[in-house]
Amino acid sequence: MAVTSTLPTARILIADDEEAQRNGLASMIRSWGFGTETAADGQEALEKLLAEPASVLITDLKMPRMDGFELLRRLPTESIHVPAIVLTAFGNIETAVSTIHELGAFWFLEKPIQPSVLRVLLERAITQARMAEETQRLQRQLSQSGTMGQMAGTSPAMRQIFALVEQVAPSKAGVLVTGESGTGKELVARALHSLSLRANGPFVALNCAAMPESLIESELFGHEKGAFTGAVERRAGCFELAQHGTLLLDEIGDMPLNTQAKLLRVLEDSRVRRLGGRTETVVDVRVVASTNKNLQDAIKQNLFREDLYYRLNVFEVLLPPLRDRLEDVPVLTRALLEDLNRKHGTQVSDVAQDAMELLRHHRWPGNVRELRNALERAVILTAEGTVTTKHLPPTVVPAAVREAPAAETAATEFLVLSAGTTIDEAERALVRRTLILTKGNKTRAAEVLGISLKTLFNKLKGYDGAEQDG
Repeated sequence: MAVTSTLPTARILIADDEEAQRNGLASMIRSWGFGTETAADGQEALEKLLAEPASVLITDLKMPRMDGFELLRRLPTESIHVPAIVLTAFGNIETAVSTIHELGAFWFLEKPIQPSVLRVLLERAITQARMAEETQRLQRQLSQSGTMGQMAGTSPAMRQIFALVEQVAPSKAGVLVTGESGTGKELVARALHSLSLRANGPFVALNCAAMPESLIESELFGHEKGAFTGAVERRAGCFELAQHGTLLLDEIGDMPLNTQAKLLRVLEDSRVRRLGGRTETVVDVRVVASTNKNLQDAIKQNLFREDLYYRLNVFEVLLPPLRDRLEDVPVLTRALLEDLNRKHGTQVSDVAQDAMELLRHHRWPGNVRELRNALERAVILTAEGTVTTKHLPPTVVPAAVREAPAAETAATEFLVLSAGTTIDEAERALVRRTLILTKGNKTRAAEVLGISLKTLFNKLKGYDGAEQDG
């Protein structure tokens, strides 16, 4: 694994009681572009780790005051999480191996140390440390705001997805992300990438549905100059571009059968041949596939290869439609507003309660993508301050609210209905406006309306059902 741009900033702590040994190691590691710190024993190393975190710990086992065994035992009790490489003299291999298993060291190196082996281990350990930091950051983000990367939600369904992504990301297993259009399948793929050991590598996405059948193989595998009409120069395909990273094959269900067969061979052999080429290139790429289609139905219709399906679908992440997790709309709205403010340079801080009520009860046939589009429109119209109902698109705002005069709409204690409004529409508008007036307090709303709380709940349930059927 090559040293990436993030590695030179790493800090390596070397604990060894032999001064010549630790200084020589430090000098060699610095020549590779890493920062170093040294300690004469385990006690000094522990004190330095408590004062400032390190990316990797390199420690001898036999040292005065506190030896390497005790140092490794103390790390978790002091909440210090750092990959450790254990140095061991010839003849102590069995001890070193048991240390790795019992005390959680990253690896061991036998003295005298081979520089090339140490460098590879350092790079791997630093990558592991970076991934652990990213995981902890996303866990903090999830616990504080219900978000993971660009995904957001506090519903049980989304928390299960976050947990699965966190478990699967470090592995090399294939992942198939399924769900309706607009549910955020690419965001899952990006989260899998950012939590994996490949996070420092490229993330490449190819929309199989947007590629003509005549071009998709060239996009995937690349081509040599003159391979076909219009191939005026050599071009690398997505597999080569995603080397040591992640390749998302979006809408894999639309991939032609002939291309599916060639893709399966690449997945099995980890080798790709450009169109018109004579040689093969070894590729190290994790493939994540996504689709809004039922691939098992496609298999029955001979539109998708069964062997490819099982190759891709080691783990399935099924994203629920937004209408099935409407409780996530507020946290999604907050996350999207932050992103849209950055994009447009706006300062929209909040969504008015009556506007949020409309967002929370819309059916969202276009899922999260539709919500984002609605909020992007609102952010542009609002520019700063608070989004109100007048900033939302007509598809989200019911006619009874949309047609009310602006002055009346602003005064929530009044309800103005246009001619031709049905009794059911009027009742629904009255109930919604009363809930806004009582700030969502259903008990108080039932009292104002002169109905029982149970009746109010039944009416709200009926309105939601009618909106979903409409």
